[in-house]
Amino acid sequence: MTETPGFRWFRRITLTFLTVFTVMPLYVLVVTSVKPLEDVRGLFTWLPDRLTFRPYVEMWSTIPLARYLTNSLVVTVTATVLALMIAILAAYPLARLRFRGKRVFSMTVLSTQMFPGILFLLPLFLIFVQLEEILGIQFTGSYTGLIITYLTFALPFSIWMLAGYFQAIPEGLEEAAMIDGTSRIGALFRVILPVARPGILAVGVFAFITAWGEVLFASVLTDTETRTLSIGLKLYTSQVDTLWNQLLAASLTISLPVIVAFILVQRHLVSGLSAGAVK
Repeated sequence: MTETPGFRWFRRITLTFLTVFTVMPLYVLVVTSVKPLEDVRGLFTWLPDRLTFRPYVEMWSTIPLARYLTNSLVVTVTATVLALMIAILAAYPLARLRFRGKRVFSMTVLSTQMFPGILFLLPLFLIFVQLEEILGIQFTGSYTGLIITYLTFALPFSIWMLAGYFQAIPEGLEEAAMIDGTSRIGALFRVILPVARPGILAVGVFAFITAWGEVLFASVLTDTETRTLSIGLKLYTSQVDTLWNQLLAASLTISLPVIVAFILVQRHLVSGLSAGAVK
């Protein structure tokens, strides 16, 4: 198809608008994070009169940001790894095996994405309280309850995506491996998983991002010792004042792990999402 001049200008204007719309908030965030608090409280200026990197130093002592960062890393990495392990073992039978209830299970997994997360807040909290009384294991105010909660969010999408990706892989690869004496489980780990690496990376990034920035459940299931970054950022605001420069500096800092992870796997992420979406 030949691009007409009118469509070319429409494309340029649209992309320019979207670029400005995306970059402008990021610019405000960066500029505000390197301003003194006195300048932040005044009228906003696009070009700061004074630059200081003290907010990036003081943000660590104003609140226990390092502890919140550790909590977020523990919960997010654990939930991501467990989601990938369970999703792989669940998605492979859906893609390769025939068994009774397969379609019902697939639709049930997909239908869980229809409901907003807030509907599960009270039921999960009550379940955790009951389990604490029965098992004597602490679920509220601990890593355990938060990790299980994030698993319930990441698993349905992860299973569905990986099942679609496994279906796109030719079965002849497994059959050749099994003819050589490898079991089906061996073919999964030795043949399928290396080929499915783009899809696995895409699912892993999704699970990581979902858990990293979650606020609602973290505000209920954590305490002062297990508080995550998304909840800890609120402590820069008090009844008297808000440390805007430190708040935005901390927000920019905690966004770096997600940005770096996306940059490292962006090539695999695009191919994994596109392949898993076609069934």
